[in-house]
Amino acid sequence: MNIAHYAQTRHATKAFDPERRIPEAEIEMLRTLLRHAPSSVNAQPWHFVIAATESGKARVSVSTEAGHTYNTPKVVDASHVVVLCARTAVDDDYLEHLLAQERADGRFPTEEAEARQRATRGFYVGLHRDELGDLDQWAEKQVYLALGSLLLGAATLGIDACPIEGFNREVLDVELGLRARGLSAVVLVALGYRAEADFNAGLPKSRLPEQEVFSDL
Repeated sequence: MNIAHYAQTRHATKAFDPERRIPEAEIEMLRTLLRHAPSSVNAQPWHFVIAATESGKARVSVSTEAGHTYNTPKVVDASHVVVLCARTAVDDDYLEHLLAQERADGRFPTEEAEARQRATRGFYVGLHRDELGDLDQWAEKQVYLALGSLLLGAATLGIDACPIEGFNREVLDVELGLRARGLSAVVLVALGYRAEADFNAGLPKSRLPEQEVFSDL
């Protein structure tokens, strides 16, 4: 596989074919990509809501109708829409929950290894939660790591995608009851197959030249 090909040819899809659905087997692959996305100290401070039905997409579109109506057709016409959410709190109970999962998965060959993981993750989470006070921003950075995995992975499967920040987060948090679950929406991704009206599909990709974005030491 030439992974660079997919990076060079994927684009933000501006119009989706409402008649085409992503096969369930490929949705399962994308779920696996999201679940296995990297995060700092394996904190996984996220949750993913997948709207696969007309009623589900309609609920998500409530947030685009609130000031971002240009994005509503993308949401309602896509095959699936993913709401990528961040945890609003990463408390000690959650850290112990993570540790228990790692233990069950065989991550710790010794008690000392488990103790090191507890101390390391506790330090970095505590740094953002208690000292710097920027836990929300830190958690959102982890969510965007998952976003990158999803976009590139979708392209390798021939699935079109459009990341969407143009929506009302507060409205969507209320509509989906996210805050009560300790979550907040960060970004949406519409997934499906482009329609003929997708003007962006026919435009050349544009990026700054290599010499401007790389320095070699």
